[in-house]
Amino acid sequence: MPRPGLIATAMALAIGSLSPALAQVPDAPVSRPIVIGQSYTLPSAIMDEPREINVWLPPGYADSGQRYPVLYILDGGIDQDFHHISGLAQLGTIAGTTRDIIVIGITSRDRRNELALRSEDPELIAAYPTQGQSARFRRHLTEEALPFVEATFRTDGEAVLMGESLAGLFVVETFLKQPALFDDYVAISPSLWWDDGELATQAATLLAAHPAGPRKLILTIADEGGEMQTAMDALVAGLTTAAPADLVWTYEPRPHQTHATIYHGAAMEALRTLFPVPATEPATAP
Repeated sequence: MPRPGLIATAMALAIGSLSPALAQVPDAPVSRPIVIGQSYTLPSAIMDEPREINVWLPPGYADSGQRYPVLYILDGGIDQDFHHISGLAQLGTIAGTTRDIIVIGITSRDRRNELALRSEDPELIAAYPTQGQSARFRRHLTEEALPFVEATFRTDGEAVLMGESLAGLFVVETFLKQPALFDDYVAISPSLWWDDGELATQAATLLAAHPAGPRKLILTIADEGGEMQTAMDALVAGLTTAAPADLVWTYEPRPHQTHATIYHGAAMEALRTLFPVPATEPATAP
């Protein structure tokens, strides 16, 4: 009886004697990564730990030599809002509905620590003992994240801050307290209910101290109701009575949306508003 090794050898010789077309084994599918950005680990003395920053650059960035406006996304981690917002930026480029921009995702870890202002409410303190360090996180943006971005990438000096929910609260607080930090602000269903709406009630006073300079503020809210809506109404009242003359602000509620569904569509409209494609000059007859 032939041994197994001899049988295997005979089969190999037989296959090798076939024509190439018959002997060829189809190649396995080839996979490659889909790269939509770059993640950086930024040392942070302010936060006492390395922090993740995610970056999406517009197509053609490497070869264009031009400079670009920057959209900073809070909750901008890979498992947070970075992918869907950078996707909107890419869609705007492909469809020609927005200018090319750089998208910077600022990752958050402890959201109530980093995005919420300090509360003295005993219930909030008990529920969230690490809460209320938004001022420190803003220092991280101002002194570490923004300088890194401006030194590393070809920015044109235009910067926009956008966030939703607690990140929207941080956007509003930054706008009210350090308005010159960014050019424009987008707050989507901001959690202004925090600390019984204290930030919203301070709006008129804080707006009165704003430095001169043109800025834009885009506000929207879903069908939230309750203390979310009450605090938003207080903020809008403050803007109505005390907004600086050079501030362009809009407030468009979205009652057909929920807190879970509002972000994507509102962000797309904000990008189209803040980064419109320049109108093409009509051709003149020779």
